[in-house]
Amino acid sequence: MKECYVARSRSVAARQLGEEMVIMSAADSTLFNLNPVATLIWKAADGQTPLTRIVEEQICPEFEVEEGEALRDAEQFVRELAAHGILLLAEFPIAETNAESDRKL
Repeated sequence: MKECYVARSRSVAARQLGEEMVIMSAADSTLFNLNPVATLIWKAADGQTPLTRIVEEQICPEFEVEEGEALRDAEQFVRELAAHGILLLAEFPIAETNAESDRKL
């Protein structure tokens, strides 16, 4: 995968419950329950920070995982959520995101 910038979609509602995040798609009311690693990626998805940096600086130190394995898992995770319209992916920084304006469940 080329460099990947990740941003949260504006068409979701999200709420953190403990270490996990619950996200609801406005498109079809589907609920997603993110584990602590996925929650960290979600919170870091500002559209300006590349996924490689999120993995290197946040995932690996926090969860003591090998960078190559963590990056592969993170890439798969963001592709899956992007397929559901929960995350936006781009090869360049994403100019406008809702990183500061998450709607709450």
